Amino acid sequence: MPTTYRVAGVGLATASGVAVAVQSRINGELGVRLGDGFGAAVISFGLGLLVLLVLVPLVPTGRRGLRDLRGALTAGTLRPWQCLGGVCGAFLVATQGLTIGTLGVAVFTVAVVAGQSGSSLAVDRAGIGPTGAQPVTAPRLAGAALTVVAVLLAVSDRLGQPDALVLAVLPLLAGVAIAWQQAVNGRVRVASGSALTATLVNFTVGTAALLVAFAIDVAVRGWPAGGLPAEPWLYLGGPIGIVFIAVAAAIVRFTGVLLLGLATIAGQIVGAVLLDIALPTAASHPGFTTLAGAALTLVAVLVAALAPQR
Repeated sequence: MPTTYRVAGVGLATASGVAVAVQSRINGELGVRLGDGFGAAVISFGLGLLVLLVLVPLVPTGRRGLRDLRGALTAGTLRPWQCLGGVCGAFLVATQGLTIGTLGVAVFTVAVVAGQSGSSLAVDRAGIGPTGAQPVTAPRLAGAALTVVAVLLAVSDRLGQPDALVLAVLPLLAGVAIAWQQAVNGRVRVASGSALTATLVNFTVGTAALLVAFAIDVAVRGWPAGGLPAEPWLYLGGPIGIVFIAVAAAIVRFTGVLLLGLATIAGQIVGAVLLDIALPTAASHPGFTTLAGAALTLVAVLVAALAPQR
């Protein structure tokens, strides 16, 4: 494989990771404006779904993917529960709207990466993904342990704020869910032969889950106090999610899964810290411990990446 393609793939993966950090800030701000994290998540996922409902039927691979997906479900080669990855994606987007206004993007991202790194060990060992069971190696185990230390370091300056520490558990759990989501979405992608179709399934399931959660939220707390903001950029969270998934599917053959994941997570962390520094909010005040936690997360990801890919 030409080195130029590999380098370009790493650059695109890093940029897509930065885009995920931007998505987190957008959805977090939308949640603050609406006064409701679930409402912001419904808008983000719902707009992404509308784009896909128009795009997939227009693309030949999308139409073929829908036919192959139906055939795989009928034949039993793909189980219905393997199509539920969107529930985890919905949980992640909901936590963006619920917690970033208090935690800031940097602490949120470190917590997500910590959960994702740890749970990926169990997901790989169980063979949930399309590559089958993967052994737990010493470098990956060390990387997972370091990410837990990193998130504790990142939130150490908030030990006197119990509410903030409790909120940090939500993105941590969202990170745990992401590993399972990536695994089952990979199964859907293999069965349908189309990353676009797998993305549509993800957004459909996620939007349905969020609508149920939003209905319960409205029944308990009432309609969101804030009105719909006028700024168009606050509605770009869903389309950014689509672009992120599409880029990953396009460049993985040049970078490999391991290098793709490393570059994406690096982009997320760097983007989150830069956003909190360059465009601070009332909650984003990254001090030394937050920056040190982000740096330690990068080290942990690098250690985990040293494990041979099987």
